[in-house]
Amino acid sequence: MITGLILLNKKAGLTSFEALGEIKRALGTGKVGHTGTLDKFAQGLLVVLTGRALKLSPWFSHCDKQYIGRLRFGIETDTLDPEGSVTGEAPVPTREKVEQVLSQFQGSIMQSPPAYSAVHINGKRAHELARSGNAPEMKERPVTVYKLELRSWEPPYAEIFVHCSSGTYIRSLARDIALAAESMAHLCALTRTQVAGFSLDLAVNSETAAPLPIDKTVISAIGLPWFEVTPDEAEKIIHGKPLATILDGKPLFSQDESSQSALNNCNCNFSAAVFSGETLTAVIEKTDGKWKYGCVI
Repeated sequence: MITGLILLNKKAGLTSFEALGEIKRALGTGKVGHTGTLDKFAQGLLVVLTGRALKLSPWFSHCDKQYIGRLRFGIETDTLDPEGSVTGEAPVPTREKVEQVLSQFQGSIMQSPPAYSAVHINGKRAHELARSGNAPEMKERPVTVYKLELRSWEPPYAEIFVHCSSGTYIRSLARDIALAAESMAHLCALTRTQVAGFSLDLAVNSETAAPLPIDKTVISAIGLPWFEVTPDEAEKIIHGKPLATILDGKPLFSQDESSQSALNNCNCNFSAAVFSGETLTAVIEKTDGKWKYGCVI
């Protein structure tokens, strides 16, 4: 069983599930999973975990992301993307109007996910309800947009750059920007360019995919500090021994020196990796001042 990380450059026209199928065939294993879906029409970086690294999915899935999106103003579709049916039309706004409203969608905002999405509603996916003719009620939820820029303007098209938290829908952002500008729009193209510290520039195609080891560089890229333990201590962790007796007095390491100093003197809640040499042993979580197991690799 191959354990590691693949930075996959997903092609437009493939679902994320189909993209994983290509990797499963190439590696000869079903132990493969992605850490954040890309819509079928979208392309770009898909972070894939294989083997025992699948246990790390929660820490990868909550990472922030960056996108380049292309909006088509004047037309809205039911799916908010180019694959849907037209549901409304409106005049194309001016560039000045669009630039004026962008500030409304930066920082912590409330956002309604698209009706055609994987959000669960009463045990069913929203897109399943939408396709069956039962329009789901999409409740607003908090997301964070760290940066939002208008990169180009060729009416009726506009290109935007978005740096956002996990859970942010760029299709919803396109819809809401257009409505604020007294227009309508859908997202006609999308490229995910970055996930946490991983860039699309480093991504490979499924034909050349080879898992990278989950080392300290990878762990740092998702913002986790780490402990270093001896092989004997690693064995104790693998067998579920109390963490306090193993980690007491050990320093936390981080590529960010200021974060390293703060975490070593902090009782806040956070996660950390545990390495024995270059081998990842576990990810652990500090809650209410106490360490507990997240997962053992």
